Amino acid sequence: MPSYKLYYFNARGFAEVSRLIFAAAGEKFEDIRYEREHWPEHKAEMPLGQIPVLEVDGVKLPQSAAIARFLAKRFNLAGKDDFEQAQVDAVVDTMYDLLKAFLPIFREQDEAKKQELLKKFFAEELAKHLQNLETLAKLYGKGGPFFVGNHLTWADLFFHPFLETLLGMNGAVLDNNPWLKQNRAEVEKNPKIAEYLKTRPKTER
Repeated sequence: MPSYKLYYFNARGFAEVSRLIFAAAGEKFEDIRYEREHWPEHKAEMPLGQIPVLEVDGVKLPQSAAIARFLAKRFNLAGKDDFEQAQVDAVVDTMYDLLKAFLPIFREQDEAKKQELLKKFFAEELAKHLQNLETLAKLYGKGGPFFVGNHLTWADLFFHPFLETLLGMNGAVLDNNPWLKQNRAEVEKNPKIAEYLKTRPKTER
């Protein structure tokens, strides 16, 4: 049996998709969480001086998307064939387009400017990204509640925690996107995921 260790901050962030993949697959892993003030003393232990990092049988793998894609393929959550895997990747890449628009705002240090940028993001920017995701879901989801192939993939598990962060800032973000709202609800119905969500550490982001 391989041994898995996942290193990240005590936050959902870029590691939560991998934690959800482990949960959905029913696979055990060591969930190593650093408080931010302790991170500098561990930075040199990581291949690129950054996290998340997945350690598999003593070998460390950086980069959040590479980690999630590897785990999804290993645990059959990447798509049932090559073309489904490409469709999942297209959905994930579309989510990264949304992340690229959001992260500079999220990291803004000037609080007044941040609130102004967030207001503009929610009013003008977000809707087109959510519509792009619904467009792909209609193309690839076969009429079901999941993004690709009418079954759970890591695309669904990537969307869930990121939207959790956005919903924490604005509870109405999915009011005009009922399919996306249903997708998150279907993910939460999975018994293994539901158990993980109930027992995981509570964090702001």
